[in-house]
Amino acid sequence: MFTILFYLSAMLLMAWSFHKDREKTLIVLKKSWRSFENILPLFLALLCGLGILLSVLTPVNIAWLLGGQSGIRGLILAALIGSCTIIPGFVTFPLARTLLENGAGTLQIILFISCSVMVGILSLPIEIQYFGKRTACIRNSLALFFSFIIAFVMEAILL
Repeated sequence: MFTILFYLSAMLLMAWSFHKDREKTLIVLKKSWRSFENILPLFLALLCGLGILLSVLTPVNIAWLLGGQSGIRGLILAALIGSCTIIPGFVTFPLARTLLENGAGTLQIILFISCSVMVGILSLPIEIQYFGKRTACIRNSLALFFSFIIAFVMEAILL
C-alpha cells in the first residue's frame, strides 16, 4: 500500500511540476534519465555478479564465511570485503539483504556495509594524491575503527 501511495504522489508532483514549468520539468526528466542510464550498467552488473555468486556459494557456505557463528574470521572477512568494494549505498543495501537472507550474520553485514561506505582501500591512491599519505591513512584507519564500533553498537540495538 505504501508503494502505491509513493508512486501516486510522485506522479502527482511530476504532473504539478509539468503544469508549473514544462521546460524545467523536461530538463530534469532528461537529466534523471541520463543518471538512470549511468546507474543501470552498474546495477545490472551487480545483479549478474550476485546471481553468479549465489549460484556458486550456497547458503551453507555464506553462513560459514559470514554467518553469526563465523566469529573473528567472519568479521575480518566482512571488513576486508567491505573495505575493498567501490559500490554506492543503493547497491550495497540490496546486496546486504540478499546475504542476510542466505545465512550471513547481522554483525558481519553491518560491518560490511559500514566498511564499504567509510573505508576505501581501492581508492586510497587517489586519496593519497589529494590529501597526502598521512591524512589518507589516518582517515581510513579511523574509518575502519569506527566501522567496528558502529557494527557492535548497531547489533546491540537490533538484537
